[in-house]
Amino acid sequence: MNNKKENYTCSDYRQEMILLGLRKQLNDERLTDKERLQVLDQIERLEEKMGM
Repeated sequence: MNNKKENYTCSDYRQEMILLGLRKQLNDERLTDKERLQVLDQIERLEEKMGM
C-alpha cells in the first residue's frame, strides 16, 4: 500500500469535512464575489495544510 500517512486521525477527518463544506458553499448562488474569494482562499490554505 502506498499511503502518504500511516495513521488516519480524527484531525484528518475533520479537515476533510471542513474542506467538503467549503466546496459545497461555493455552489451557493447567494454568495457575493467577495465571499466566494474568501471561501476559495480558505480552501487553498486548507488544501496546502493537508498536503494536497
